[in-house]
Amino acid sequence: MKRRALLVLGALLMPTAAHAQKKKPAKKQAAKPAAAKVAAPKAAAKAPPPSPTKEAKTELVAFNASAFPYRGFLPGSTKPFLDARDGKRRGHTTGRGDVYWEETVYSDRRSLLYLPPGFDPARPAMIVLYLHGNGATLERDVIGRQGVPRQVAESGQNIALVAPQLAVDAADSSAGNFWRGGHFAAYLDEAAERLMRLYGNRLAGRAFNTAPVTIVAYSGGYLPAAYALERGGANHRVHGVLLMDALYGDEDKFAAWFAARRRQAFLLSAYTDSTRAENAALEGLLAKRRIPVSRGVPRTLSAGTAAFVAAGGLDMHGEFVTRAWQADPLKQALSLIPGYGPVRDKKGA
Repeated sequence: MKRRALLVLGALLMPTAAHAQKKKPAKKQAAKPAAAKVAAPKAAAKAPPPSPTKEAKTELVAFNASAFPYRGFLPGSTKPFLDARDGKRRGHTTGRGDVYWEETVYSDRRSLLYLPPGFDPARPAMIVLYLHGNGATLERDVIGRQGVPRQVAESGQNIALVAPQLAVDAADSSAGNFWRGGHFAAYLDEAAERLMRLYGNRLAGRAFNTAPVTIVAYSGGYLPAAYALERGGANHRVHGVLLMDALYGDEDKFAAWFAARRRQAFLLSAYTDSTRAENAALEGLLAKRRIPVSRGVPRTLSAGTAAFVAAGGLDMHGEFVTRAWQADPLKQALSLIPGYGPVRDKKGA
């Protein structure tokens, strides 16, 4: 009886199917307002692809990796470059015994940048690094008297020109920071960025960062050129050296560079009687390495070419960049470098 009573009581407490399915009606929720459509952010305007320059572009700009000021030592010694003092002024005593002061001669950080009309970073391009001689300024001599930008433009080559200010209007060939190991590479890196800004399109940056470099040294520019080749850290970029009556010493540095790079680079040294002996010495150093040389202006400045060009007496030196073996010799020499000329129409070729 007790068990039956328990079963009856359990049956009464168990909900029926209908009772179990009966639920309180759910509260109606107010419809959520449709989310407002958020406009997708506009994509930043893309820079136009590189195209040829319509007009020449020129700039004088201060570099961080400039040749001067230089507060180090003379190469291979413990003698400071700035070895003279006059109160707070510091100066450098040259080999001739002249003293030049840092504030007037060794403090100009500027470099000349130049892109000729029609320069096209989408085509094979070359950087020409021009190292001016003694007693020069960028404006008066490199641009004006020597006409370097003009000769670059008239060469017809796809060239970007870079020319650092060295000792300002002084009879001094000091290399400054180019004496430092790796500084030449740092200078080229900065030059690539500055040229990209001058061109006006960041997409051109790769062209400037990878462009082969031809070093052109006139007169006293030989010393920074020699040290750039010996310890500059960028010889893989240098595919040519053009010496414009500029071999006043350090023949061993130029010989060592060309011996190591002659399958990829050229060497042309044109000279007057003032550097005849040094050029003969360089020829001898190359001969010891069994490197053939030619005399006279070659038909082309292709890789492996080592040429020596005699071009007059001492009176020619001052105007060598514009006279030498012919009018505007720099223009002609640059035009002989293969691979950077204008693209020619096949029909008209």
